[in-house]
This record gives sequence, structure tokens and C-alpha cells, in this order.
Amino acid sequence: MVDFRALLIDIDGVLTVSWQPLPGNVEALARLRAAGFGVRLVTNTTSRTRSSIVRALRTGGFDIATDDVMTGVVATAEYLRRHHPGARCLLLNSGDVTDDLEGVTLVDDDPDVVVLGGAGPEFSYGAINRVFRHVQRGAAFVAMHNSLRWRTSEGLALDSGAFLLGIERAANREAVVVGKPSAEFFTSALRSLGVESGAALMVGDDVESDVLAAQRLGITGVLVRTGKYTAATTEAASGVPDHVLDSFADVPSLLGI
Repeated sequence: MVDFRALLIDIDGVLTVSWQPLPGNVEALARLRAAGFGVRLVTNTTSRTRSSIVRALRTGGFDIATDDVMTGVVATAEYLRRHHPGARCLLLNSGDVTDDLEGVTLVDDDPDVVVLGGAGPEFSYGAINRVFRHVQRGAAFVAMHNSLRWRTSEGLALDSGAFLLGIERAANREAVVVGKPSAEFFTSALRSLGVESGAALMVGDDVESDVLAAQRLGITGVLVRTGKYTAATTEAASGVPDHVLDSFADVPSLLGI
């Protein structure tokens, strides 16, 4: 048995759906922490700031600290400060996350960089077309993630990855994806926990962006049949998950806890 020491865990669709805890998950996470496992919640959620995410999880009963959470928004801010210092950035995103974009200059026109966040009502034809035109004219193109869909209390909803594919193809440009499934996003989480990939599990509901992306880095992948999971998507995936569980609540049993 591998000596696992840490878990990387997706939030939406895994621990919660529409920020409501799924059955048994609060207790399961508490058991894992009590057993000494390091935890990082790695999320592509872009509609909330990290502090807002922590408050929502605590309200649901999870014992979570701010440093436990890594988001695509925070990772994007770090990427822009490092690779595009001082750049004028146009952000298209559903939700106000400016508090997590410290050091990033946001503008409404003439950008050096276009940043695509999470989809929502803001993704009108006019807004998408404006992004396309800036990218076509040479602005750098950055995406917080490339997720195609996500699970809400009302069912699956389209996410920005679907729009990203169209913009990339129309502009003949490829965006830099900062959140999952970016290898750097996973390795940053591992570094923060002080563990190697072989000592960690990634638990997610997205077979490609969560599970298989982690497995390519040597992290053990655990796909859960909650959230955006579908059998058809899993069967059509580019690889096979190391483990498939009914829910996150089954992870302690997988680890013999």
C-alpha cells in the first residue's frame, strides 16, 4: 500500500453542489484530517474570492482555513504578475473577484492581456466577440481554466471552456490555461504541502481536468460519481482513473481509515 500523506480535493461537485455539502463529506474530511493527511482544496471556481469560498465552506460545516484553498483566480494573478508585470488586463468573468487580483491592472479597453474567467450571464455575444477581436489583434490570451461544464442545483451548466475553444479556433491562437488541468497548478499545490506526487491523491468529478491531468504527474487519481460525472464522459476519456468511488465520503475507506 502506498504511504499517502496528502489529498488534493476539488470543491464544486465533490465536496459540495451549489455550496451545499454532499452527504457524509463534512465527516469524511474531518476523519482524513484527524488521521494526519495534508489537504489542499484545488478549485477552478472563479465566481467567488478565496475568502468567500472559505466562508461558504465553513458555513456548511467544513473545518477549512484560507491557506487550505487554491483557486484559479489566485493562480492567475500570480501568473500575470510574473509573466505580464504592469500589463493592462481585460477580464471577462462571472462574479467579482477583484480582491484576489492584487497587483493586476484591470481595464475596459485597449488591453495587453485578455483574461477569460468563469462563464455566466456576462458572456454575451458582444462580450465574447470583443475578446475575440482583442486576441486576434495580438493581445496575450490567458484562461483561468478550460472546464466545459459544471454542476449546479439545477443540473449541468455550460462553462467558459466551451467559449474558449471557439475563440481559440476563430483567432487561431491558443490560450495559456492557469488553473486545472495545468501541471503548474497541481505542482504548486504539492509544493505547498511539502509532498511528492507519489504521496498524494487527487479527488475530483472531472475525469480529464481533475483526475487524468493529476495522474500524468504521478498523483493517484480518484474520480467520484457526483457533480459533473457521467458514465459516458468517463468511457470516452483519454485514460482510466486509478479509482472510481461513489462519493468523497468513501475516500476514508479507500485509505483504510
